[in-house]
Amino acid sequence: MNSAPTFINFPAKGKPKRGDTYELQVRGFSAEQIARWIADRTDVNIRVIRPPNYAGPLMLGLLLAVIGGLVYLRRSNMEFLFNKTGWAFAALCFVLAMTSGQMWNHIRGPPYAHKNPHTGHVNYIHGSSQAQFVAETHIVLLFNGGVTLGMVLLCEAATSDMDIGKRKIMCVAGIGLVVLFFSWMLSIFRSKYHGYPYRDIIQGYSDIT
Repeated sequence: MNSAPTFINFPAKGKPKRGDTYELQVRGFSAEQIARWIADRTDVNIRVIRPPNYAGPLMLGLLLAVIGGLVYLRRSNMEFLFNKTGWAFAALCFVLAMTSGQMWNHIRGPPYAHKNPHTGHVNYIHGSSQAQFVAETHIVLLFNGGVTLGMVLLCEAATSDMDIGKRKIMCVAGIGLVVLFFSWMLSIFRSKYHGYPYRDIIQGYSDIT
């Protein structure tokens, strides 16, 4: 047993086969997936009935109301709709949310973290490459944001018309952010992908340089 809970179907005749064990890490925790698996193994159909969830429509209505209110208040000046910085920031937030694994969390519904019942130690990073915690996506989002901020500072230091001293400070800060957060990101990747050939990459880079 690699996880809990574990669902195993014991057939009336013979021993359980590989398909008689529910693959929790692959199928997820949803009731529909478990009911479909039970129907496949036992021909027992379970109807899943969920109460209506009004959170999504309410949040959408609230968002539309806020956007409509802003448009109404600024109806005499609509230049903010053509603000490149605002649209770039919104697109960056969307990209960071998607690349950190928020959609995977929405589909699979993993726990926020895992607390070891014997030691009391809380794990925020899942040890397997096939799963993740909600806290892990927040950490990855923060690290990606730090790398992005460092790259923005480097670009501004190279193209800005500010004083040379401020540009040097921005350059050093940008390099520090990229190196720090990318190294932390690589350490997470290494803890989840144990068999990745890191030494081969380092050796190949040394041969190239």
